[in-house]
Amino acid sequence: MQGRVVNFRGNIRMQRYNYLLITVPGIDSKEKATSLVGKTVLWKSPANREIQGKITAPHGDGGTIRAIFEQGMPGQCLGTVVDIQ
Repeated sequence: MQGRVVNFRGNIRMQRYNYLLITVPGIDSKEKATSLVGKTVLWKSPANREIQGKITAPHGDGGTIRAIFEQGMPGQCLGTVVDIQ
């Protein structure tokens, strides 16, 4: 399954660069997004380096999911595709 990185998690004063918000085609409700919690997310950099993360929670009611990564993610990850396993 694949998803698309939408944005970093953040607020007015600060962004959290190791939290990513991801949308998945076909997941359009909070109940469907909850079924993905605990799965692994892989992002592949342009240099073919894989960074691994984990889906922790749904984000809002529209089916967006929240994933946490072990390190801060670069800005070039926004808008790219991630693999969900």
